[in-house]
Amino acid sequence: MFKRLDEILIEIPNVEKPDPNAAAAIQELLGGKFGEMSTLNNYLYQSFNFRSKEKLKPFYDLVMSITAEELGHVELVSHGINHCLRGSTEYKEPDQTPLGSVKDARLSYHFLAGAQGAMPFDSMGNPWTGANVFNSGNLVEDLLHNFFLECGARTHKMKVYEMTDHPAAREVVGFLLVRGGVHVVAYAKAIEIATGVNVTKLIPIPSLDNKAFNEARKYEEKGVHTKLYTYSDKDFNAIDQIWKGTHPEDGQPLEVIQGIPQGFPIPEAPAVEEEFAPGISHEDFKEIARRLKMAGNIAD
Repeated sequence: MFKRLDEILIEIPNVEKPDPNAAAAIQELLGGKFGEMSTLNNYLYQSFNFRSKEKLKPFYDLVMSITAEELGHVELVSHGINHCLRGSTEYKEPDQTPLGSVKDARLSYHFLAGAQGAMPFDSMGNPWTGANVFNSGNLVEDLLHNFFLECGARTHKMKVYEMTDHPAAREVVGFLLVRGGVHVVAYAKAIEIATGVNVTKLIPIPSLDNKAFNEARKYEEKGVHTKLYTYSDKDFNAIDQIWKGTHPEDGQPLEVIQGIPQGFPIPEAPAVEEEFAPGISHEDFKEIARRLKMAGNIAD
């Protein structure tokens, strides 16, 4: 069961700097093989199909809590894409080709089918596929897969960061580099407990430290890389048997926090009249408001 809040994980800079091709690149972090939809659904189905969860509760709790965070990452990347697309076009009469300015955008589907919003695709417009989900049922095999999945996701985040200097894109990617690093370390520690093999010695993969990225460094300075949230008011607290000790890179103490991190309001998305979105005129809105008042027995 999931509980949803009208918040996102960080505040995204609201700048007037439309960059459709940056949005296309960030789509890889959403719907690519190593994107957030892949990490989410890998852990989601592993949590659904987990065997012997009472005997292996710390591992079950770990996968469950990280699954919930990945839902927030899918949400956050989507809003990052939306920020990069915002302002790409402006309203004109149809004969004035209001969408003509984006006909050469690398991913025109944002404008043809998505009303300038995020879509479940990779950077080339290929739809995300369930074939990206791995769930062997074998605990160690799944943990090892998850470790390298997070390492692959980190590589792609670093490359997208290097592709664009858009403030919204870099803010989102910088934060996700840090939080993805938490998941890398968490799965590495889980593997060590399950097998005795210390794969934290491989970290970071790639070798470049997160502190090399301005938008990641500021989050590490706040200790964001040391905290693992249960994403539950009372459940999944056995992860403290895995997430304990110190961080393998800087020696900072690790902390399990019962609950969720502080969120930020989801930004308002303005109308895009040239995309017929939301397609509600001022007169329509007044009529909708009148019907709502009637339905709620609200007098003027």
